[in-house]
Amino acid sequence: MNTVFNHILPVDDAGYYGKFGGAYIPEILYRSVDRLKEAFYRYATDDEFNREYRDLLRDYVGRPSPLYRADRLSSHYDTNIYLKREDLNHTGAHKINNAIGSVLLAKRMGKTRIIAETGAGQHGVATATVCALMNLDCTVYMGATDIERQQPNVQRMKMLGAKVEPVHSGNKTLKDATNEAIRDWCCHPDSFYVIGSTVGPHPYPEMVAYFQSVISEEIKKQLLQHIGKEDPDYVIACIGGGSNAAGAFYHFIDNPAVKLIAAEAAGKGVDTDMTAATMYAGSEGIIHGSKTMVMQTPDGQIIEPYSVSAGLDYPGVGPLHAFLATSGRSEVIPVTDDEALAAAFRLTRTEGIIPALESAHALGVLDKKQFDKDDIVVINLSGRGDKDMHTYMSLMTGNQYNLEN
Repeated sequence: MNTVFNHILPVDDAGYYGKFGGAYIPEILYRSVDRLKEAFYRYATDDEFNREYRDLLRDYVGRPSPLYRADRLSSHYDTNIYLKREDLNHTGAHKINNAIGSVLLAKRMGKTRIIAETGAGQHGVATATVCALMNLDCTVYMGATDIERQQPNVQRMKMLGAKVEPVHSGNKTLKDATNEAIRDWCCHPDSFYVIGSTVGPHPYPEMVAYFQSVISEEIKKQLLQHIGKEDPDYVIACIGGGSNAAGAFYHFIDNPAVKLIAAEAAGKGVDTDMTAATMYAGSEGIIHGSKTMVMQTPDGQIIEPYSVSAGLDYPGVGPLHAFLATSGRSEVIPVTDDEALAAAFRLTRTEGIIPALESAHALGVLDKKQFDKDDIVVINLSGRGDKDMHTYMSLMTGNQYNLEN
């Protein structure tokens, strides 16, 4: 039985989270976006669609992903740290949750060609994976810089049958890949654009968050089993566009007792010109179809971002996260390259888990904020570090991150 879609997020019918959001798109995309919005609200409440989606999450992705109490890490920081193990999903990150939901929606809409953008490559791999599963044509745009530093994921996408289009404009990273994917969409408006994060024109931020909300849904159930209550004291996740954070925060947003912390990529430092700390260094602007916080010059030109993490190397943030931060609902903490790398090596040496560089930024919060002994701290470990081994190994030689517990 179908019901009316329930807007759990603080978003209105035009796609605004307070003053952020909306749909700032070329006229040629109006019809495509309207059809997408209609289809999403229809199928999000369709029993058959949700049954197929949930079955694939269980049987194909391997959900629920574990909620693991990191005992040695908890002892080191004298608090209670739980890791939501999205790194154990099929394809190695949270991105598969949205890819499955989006491609299922595309099939319901009769689409046969899928386009996507990717930075760290995890969204590209997830989209290519689901397209292979469902026998759909897949083209992934990826910056040439990211192709060089994320070769394992490029190889996976090609093996899965996707066409990987290198992008040589700008910084040759995620922003530029998104630009090219949107250009493709404008030229082929009947294609289905699978956006990998909570960015873009409405309904994408809400849609991606909805498909990622399984993360916080599981956290609540798993905490109840672990400690006898559903709600932690803190939920921590990294933000670039912010899809993993949106999923981890989703079912806690309306509970002010749960503190939400978003870790953004400070790069070489928020006061340098090599940063991706949008909430610190940005201002209100429009990027990739929505109004949000953007790193830009006074006349509106995009400032090229920098981060050691390809997935956080983005000059904007999703409108939901811009709203949560500016309204005081979330706390944004900038984490530098060095702080993220130190946190990654700490987790590896204490728990035997190698995190993605994106997730390492969330772990970096542990060294920047004091938690009480009785606090329950959930960190969304959004991806595994296989793709980042070249970066990690290149830094091992200096021994600066060879930490002792």
